[in-house]
Amino acid sequence: MNKYATLDEDVADVAGDEPSIQKEGRGFEIAAGQVRIPKSTGTAFSFRKLWAYTGPGFLMSIAYLDPGNIESDLQAGAIAKYKLLWVLMWSTVLGLILQLLAARLGCVTGMNLAEVCRLEYPRVPRYILWIMIEIAIIGSDIQEVIGSAIAINLLSNKLIPIWAGVLITGADTFTFLFLEQFGLRKLEAFFCTLITIMAGAFLYIYIKIKPNQGDILIGLWFPWCQDCDKDAIQQLVGIVGAVIMPHNIYLHSSLVLSRIIDRKDKKEVQESIMYNSIESAIALFVSFLVNLFVVSVFAAAFSDPIYADQASLRIAGNWLSENYGLAMKIVWGVGILAAGQSSTMTGTYAGQFVMEGFIQIKWAKWKRVLLTRSIAMVPTITVALAATNDLDMMNNWLNVLQSVQLPFALLPVLHFTSNERIMKEFKNGRAMKMAVWILAVLVMGINFFLVIVFVGTGQAWYIYLVTTVVLLIYSMFVAYIALGPGTVLTVKKYLSEKFGWSQDEIINEIARRSSLTYQPENIHAL
Repeated sequence: MNKYATLDEDVADVAGDEPSIQKEGRGFEIAAGQVRIPKSTGTAFSFRKLWAYTGPGFLMSIAYLDPGNIESDLQAGAIAKYKLLWVLMWSTVLGLILQLLAARLGCVTGMNLAEVCRLEYPRVPRYILWIMIEIAIIGSDIQEVIGSAIAINLLSNKLIPIWAGVLITGADTFTFLFLEQFGLRKLEAFFCTLITIMAGAFLYIYIKIKPNQGDILIGLWFPWCQDCDKDAIQQLVGIVGAVIMPHNIYLHSSLVLSRIIDRKDKKEVQESIMYNSIESAIALFVSFLVNLFVVSVFAAAFSDPIYADQASLRIAGNWLSENYGLAMKIVWGVGILAAGQSSTMTGTYAGQFVMEGFIQIKWAKWKRVLLTRSIAMVPTITVALAATNDLDMMNNWLNVLQSVQLPFALLPVLHFTSNERIMKEFKNGRAMKMAVWILAVLVMGINFFLVIVFVGTGQAWYIYLVTTVVLLIYSMFVAYIALGPGTVLTVKKYLSEKFGWSQDEIINEIARRSSLTYQPENIHAL
């Protein structure tokens, strides 16, 4: 049976209905075309429609609230106090721009970013992209699993060790994922409940500790870092890596496909882009507030410089217990557990969507879901178990990893959403392209800075040699992605003509790409 089927008869009979779930595609996965959108005859804004579209953006926003982000927040507060709040705010804004591009791609094409990459890139670059994103997913999952394990350790008053918490988290992640059996809307409600628990827990701590509101406003609106040392600058860079995660862009482009829209109707496509954008903006605003709470709390709480070198999830829990009692430690542990558990689940979904999109596994659904989710979780649990004694240093390196991998999501989504062949009249305008290209250059500049900082001086010669080789290979592949496959083919064709090389493969690839069409269809996964 084909993966996609037309839904003309489904679209025709949903006028006036409440948001409902397609029975097809339910089960072991979040499938495309599961939620019907109520029809309306007018053009006025509809809260019923916004409610129908609510879900994908909040699932996406969980990656902005994972334990890696929370630890980065509390370290930023401990090291630089309120001075880096503007970095947090603008990183979230830049993240929103990328998420909107991903949602736009899904709404217009009916395909996720991984699927479009599979069609647009030749085999070798495609597989390298897939591996890079899988590495990013595993790196993020390690932070999330360990964050949950730390929360379990805190809540059990250290009776359950970190390694046991890692195993518990890995097991219950697969258990919670079976909530899909009860329907997508219930699963989305479960995730929103976890976000509410997080927000409530960190808001309670924020109210109890009472950070200086004036300093918060200054930190948000004055982009400066006066008297910041090297550690504060490194933390500034780390915030960008912690907030904007590459696999989340792939995830969001898949989640928006769960809503049934008539892609032959341009107004309906535009409407879906609008409602997904509003929902995503609300979701990321909530995530920003939660991150703001954490930075501000520990800017105020960790006033002693000794905490600048010791700030971590465990130290924070113990400090809250010593200064505010066991109840505050429990609230902190519950918030971290909700963050870790929810982000581990969405990270597992990202692994599933990325692997399926890039390599198109043709297996029975339960086998395919088990493999694609295990690809991320098994190495995650293995590394987490091996590194339980050096968690803080590993967390810093994993934030660096996310920043280094970001171009492999940022550049493809920029190219595809700017391509008229793919997006038709929904392609990016000049202002959007300029903004994202500036972001791309900024991120790559940050990556080179991170390499210089982490390698440092006084290393053995072979360390510099290996670093140089790796950096050169990385830069060449990023340059390939930045130019885009079409431009690279044009250059290769020119060089082959100039030097008399064989052009057969180049011509075949140009013909293949020219034949690709992204026709508007009514589709959902069967």
